[in-house]
Amino acid sequence: MTTTLDRTAPRDLAAERPARLSLTPKTNLGGLLDGAWWPRSRDLAAELPALAAALDETWGRITRVSVNPTRWPVVPRTVAVAGHVLHVGWFTEQDPDKMILLSYTVGRWDLLVIPPETEPAAAARLMAAAAVPGSVMAAGVLMANETVIGRGIRAARRREAAWEDEGGACMSPFGEPFGRSALPLSANGWR
Repeated sequence: MTTTLDRTAPRDLAAERPARLSLTPKTNLGGLLDGAWWPRSRDLAAELPALAAALDETWGRITRVSVNPTRWPVVPRTVAVAGHVLHVGWFTEQDPDKMILLSYTVGRWDLLVIPPETEPAAAARLMAAAAVPGSVMAAGVLMANETVIGRGIRAARRREAAWEDEGGACMSPFGEPFGRSALPLSANGWR
């Protein structure tokens, strides 16, 4: 039996799906971020065309992109995008969770880049936080905050699972069973 692999399929599929994007509304308030982008993969050449297509109507033609290479396994020098070439640069000094987009005619925008493997609930929180007008939260700070929030949510889920596993036993604030039951006490107050 012969198997044929089509290595172009993922890129074609990425180009067909719209970019997952949240942009700051147009206001007079200037913030550190202009929104957030949640790519579907770490393949920058496959992901940039959908992002540029989504931004062309809103921000004008994007001509240059700057990323930190620590989040992208391959950083292409150029990417063909809807009839023009997008120049891609990289700087290790740049925040790894941020992407800078440039246009000759309109200006510069900074987007939080949410890792593709992020859970949908966490990505929704990050996209909303990055799109707040006038926010002074940097990309790295938003990601660090989400890490803390995510730990808290996972800890709450573990406590709830422990409650269910123990049959509703009373738990300490640290997630440890107290050794007593939530059942009614006997007449003298002790079991």
